[in-house]
Amino acid sequence: MKAEPSPKMAAPPGNTGQAAAASNRRPPAPKPRLSLSLQYAVPETGLPSRVEFRRWITAALERDAEITVRIVDEAEGRALNRDFRGRDYATNVLTFVYSEQTQLAGDIALCAAVVAREAHERNIALRAHYAHLVVHGALHLQGYDHEADSDAEAMEALETATLAKLGFPDPYAEDKRHGVAR
Repeated sequence: MKAEPSPKMAAPPGNTGQAAAASNRRPPAPKPRLSLSLQYAVPETGLPSRVEFRRWITAALERDAEITVRIVDEAEGRALNRDFRGRDYATNVLTFVYSEQTQLAGDIALCAAVVAREAHERNIALRAHYAHLVVHGALHLQGYDHEADSDAEAMEALETATLAKLGFPDPYAEDKRHGVAR
């Protein structure tokens, strides 16, 4: 004897249920691919790992990218900043864009001594500061800028949201509490 479906189990006419809802959804956009080269020009002790840098950068990417992250000492950081920006001091992060085509290509240079000093002075975790700066650099690679106030606000909001997804606090919270201008 063949069992008949119970009327209670049948979907009402015109109601296609979850299957229709699922068929109307767009498939999730593919995650951007990252080709990452990591260079330590300083001792690696206490510095973030390749896995961490990959996770942080990938969270900020909107499209495929080929990125080299180089952790430099103060002398190299100063030389890079002087040679490419005309500023004779080491800075925390520098971004060099080589291609903005379909796949981004560029370098992010992080000065270990400056990053450590800033983290200490601001009383923030070193890894949180590295995460912030590498997300900041990845956004620069994608064309984000902070020269104009409106651009800075948009970039900072994106940085803050990305870092929150990664479990890090808002890097601009202290400035916001004290009303520090950009």
